[in-house]
Amino acid sequence: MIMRILGEGQYEITEDHLDRLNELDAALQSAADADDDTLFATALSALLDAVRSYGTPLPAETITPSDLVLPDEDTSLTQVRELLSDEGLIPG
Repeated sequence: MIMRILGEGQYEITEDHLDRLNELDAALQSAADADDDTLFATALSALLDAVRSYGTPLPAETITPSDLVLPDEDTSLTQVRELLSDEGLIPG
């Protein structure tokens, strides 16, 4: 799976990490549902850090469609709410 962090780049993520990323995504969804800006910022940071940690960065010159686009760390709770589906940012 190819995940893009806006303003940063793309990462290739193997399936063995998707369960953990979905757990972090659920925490992000809970923070958004609770309207808790502090918890939200922490959850978003944890999700993005995990993508960076588990993923393999793709070279900038590689042009490939992203399966999933994640907001950058400066994205507000209001902006992320507009992106969230019933399954969070990461479907599944």
